[in-house]
Amino acid sequence: MALAAKLQLRQSQSLVMTPQLMQSIRLLQFTHVELEHFIDEEIERNPLLERAEPQDDAASDQAQKIEAEPPAAAEGDWFENEAGWSAEAISEKLDTSLENLFPDDPGTSERLGPDLTAQWKSASGSGGGSSSEGLDAGDMASGAITLRDHVGEQVALAFVDPAARLIAGELADGLDEAGYVRADMEEIAARLGIDAASVAKVLAVCQTFEPTGLFARDLAECLSLQLAARDRLDPAMKALVANLELLARRDFQTLKRICGVDEEDLLDMLAEIRALDPRPGMAFSGGASDAIVADVEVRAANDGSWTVELNAETLPRVLVDHIYFAQVSPQAKNQAEKDFLAECLQNANWLTRSLDQRAKTILKVASEIVRQQDAFLVHGVRQLKPLNLRTVADAIGMHESTVSRVTANKYMLTPRGVFELRYFFTASIAASGGGDAHSSEAVRDRIKQLIDEEKPVDVLSDDAIVDMLKENGVDIARRTVAKYREGMNIPSSVQRRREKRALASAGR
Repeated sequence: MALAAKLQLRQSQSLVMTPQLMQSIRLLQFTHVELEHFIDEEIERNPLLERAEPQDDAASDQAQKIEAEPPAAAEGDWFENEAGWSAEAISEKLDTSLENLFPDDPGTSERLGPDLTAQWKSASGSGGGSSSEGLDAGDMASGAITLRDHVGEQVALAFVDPAARLIAGELADGLDEAGYVRADMEEIAARLGIDAASVAKVLAVCQTFEPTGLFARDLAECLSLQLAARDRLDPAMKALVANLELLARRDFQTLKRICGVDEEDLLDMLAEIRALDPRPGMAFSGGASDAIVADVEVRAANDGSWTVELNAETLPRVLVDHIYFAQVSPQAKNQAEKDFLAECLQNANWLTRSLDQRAKTILKVASEIVRQQDAFLVHGVRQLKPLNLRTVADAIGMHESTVSRVTANKYMLTPRGVFELRYFFTASIAASGGGDAHSSEAVRDRIKQLIDEEKPVDVLSDDAIVDMLKENGVDIARRTVAKYREGMNIPSSVQRRREKRALASAGR
């Protein structure tokens, strides 16, 4: 049988993760800060992109700058006449179409709904987006001092010898945000070619820095440094600090025996321990934290419903400068320059469409969350319903993974406070009488309330809490109660009973 070459035509479908698709997926899960940084990089890379002007100047520039893609017919004529390229030729450079990328795009007002459409238009047209403004001199002068800067100033004053100053710098580099030195002393000595005694000598000087407790290697040493500075590190206090695990378990009887003190002295010692700062370095971390900016705002409407709108401050708006493209495209000298301009235009149009789709998707998911959790907004956490990603995804016609990306690191401002979107997704706990299931967050709040209201003579065990919850229609296991209690850093009934007895004795 002779072998022969032949051509066969096959048609098949496959899912291709295109660069544009990956970019759109990344945009969905970006936080507001990450999105601003990404757009800044794109504007720097793409000469056809720029941020929208403030609202006052937008009207004068609207004739020259087009935020969305131009109509198809006008675009084709413009390319043919001005640049000698057709819209079809440029579209061939796309590895997929926008329609294929967004199969669940709300699209028309019929699919999105008149209410959401009006809310989206009001949010997108409110002039959101951040402008690149320069730093004010007052802002720079009032910047918070970091822990590294604070320690560096004291190192410069405490050490004259360059070698000791170098060792101190290595130790300072090993400080964590709490002020503990996590660097290995032996490793520093080996790296600098010195003995461990020299490192220990410099460390002892660094441990005298303010605030007291810096450069401690663990919690016990941090507390000891602060007690020594107060001249309160006597043998009994040393024994207490050396047995912090007993203090965490509230084993006061064993602590009294080890420290050799009575109950009254032990209570005084515990009061001194509570007055200490276990993380002295945290005083310098305030300047590094970012304020939470809500992505979605929920307000009560006059008709008793809820108005869900996007926060204009978290909606960066970019413009595609088609006029500039028309000016530079005829001057392209070769095919490489033409391809570069075409790619810039393609990426710019794609980014504006992706940002628009991201905003619509966030609004759609948030609106469904508000609809599902209406009772929580009205009555509080006790009425928080069990909810999962699939329920929201099925309700709005999107994939579960899309909802997961949208709810990651996004926040909602409600009349009851600011909540992460993930907060509204809680596990379901069955009802004992066959009624509606309970949210795990609501059950957790109920457990906390029962423990807060317990009396010193009647401390509730986990089994007692289970019985009380079942009387209220919550079918829950004892191990689940223990898990929720430990998750809220609430000690066991034995530890709470010891603490309440100690406090009662101190009160007498």
